Amino acid sequence: MKTRTGFLISQIKQVQARVFQKLLSESGVEEFNGPQGRILYVLWQSDGVPIVELSKKTGLAKNTLTAMLGRLEDSGLIAKKANASDKRQSLIVLTKKARGLKGKYDEVSDRMNEIFYEGFTEEEALQMDAYLDRILMNLERSEKQKK
Repeated sequence: MKTRTGFLISQIKQVQARVFQKLLSESGVEEFNGPQGRILYVLWQSDGVPIVELSKKTGLAKNTLTAMLGRLEDSGLIAKKANASDKRQSLIVLTKKARGLKGKYDEVSDRMNEIFYEGFTEEEALQMDAYLDRILMNLERSEKQKK
């Protein structure tokens, strides 16, 4: 079966990043950009995460992530603290400033979902999510088999 899925996903990802950045700007969020928002999103779900786990959850390479964490730290949005159970490991934690931005980020994310599914029925949107879940599951299974 020959499809354009890979190409379309790549295109969607690129356009989505530009639209998301525009929505952040329009909402007055200037403290972080879209890719940094991916990091903050993970931390809003579970604060105090080791860099290795953050890399897995964001899909960012460790060297890219390290540079982005430095900028977020300089902006006062995250801090690094030693893991109490393993002093060699740093945990990435949110600051009060970052916690205060979650509401605006959620509004932008909700708007992004509205844009994604504009013109879709609820059933079509749920079906699309199910298809994307299956693609993700297939990719994750393939990734594990290659190790």
